[in-house]
Amino acid sequence: MTGHTSIFLIGIMFLVVSGMTLSKPNSLQAESPAVVEIGTFSTATPAGPWPSGWKPLTFPKIPRHTTYRLVKDGDRVAVKATSQASSSGLTKEVLIDPKEYRIIQWQWKVANGLEGGDVAKKEGDDYPARIYVTFQYDSAKVGLFGRAKYEAAKLIYGQYPPLGAINYIWESRAPVGTMVPNPYTDQVQMIVVDSGSTRLKTWITEERNVYEDYKQAFGQDPPMISGVAIMTDTDNTGESAEAYYGDIVFKKRSE
Repeated sequence: MTGHTSIFLIGIMFLVVSGMTLSKPNSLQAESPAVVEIGTFSTATPAGPWPSGWKPLTFPKIPRHTTYRLVKDGDRVAVKATSQASSSGLTKEVLIDPKEYRIIQWQWKVANGLEGGDVAKKEGDDYPARIYVTFQYDSAKVGLFGRAKYEAAKLIYGQYPPLGAINYIWESRAPVGTMVPNPYTDQVQMIVVDSGSTRLKTWITEERNVYEDYKQAFGQDPPMISGVAIMTDTDNTGESAEAYYGDIVFKKRSE
């Protein structure tokens, strides 16, 4: 099976071609706010419409899809993801300068881990919760051969695919802080933010310096951020998982 992580970037292009892409992102104003809200799930209505810009992301070669619903969990509205040997995500197109908005902050709660999850193996490339951040193609950051590949992709899909992605994950056993290439493609770098069972069934607020993470992962300054996605997937391991996602924002600095 083709890895869902490796075809995530292709999936983004598929949405664009199929007309499911979001409205064209707006550039930030001259006096930009301290915080840019990406996923305002807490302001939504349970079982109601998704906040502006959020769309489903599915993969042609993966027939079973994770379900996502807006639900009330305690005193908050959040996204509940349920995966049963399935994979799909929710994605939003954005245009954010990571040099200005270096911090991504989100909340999540995971009900159970995965016995077969393993960040180092293709067959273990499943996670009860992940946050994707994709980065816009920049021809100055690739060589001649790389530019030719991106030009060919543009002819097929109608626009350039992302240059790469960072994937913040809840892993089964790898230590927190682990950073490794995805087993299917080094265009996606995996960063373990939570691991194991210690913090299961608890709402957690996470913060990462996406600017510094990109520099460490890819060895250069990042281009513009082009998209954010959430995903709960178990199609490789054949297991089941349940997770909740809260609000997602980008901030100029950590509080």
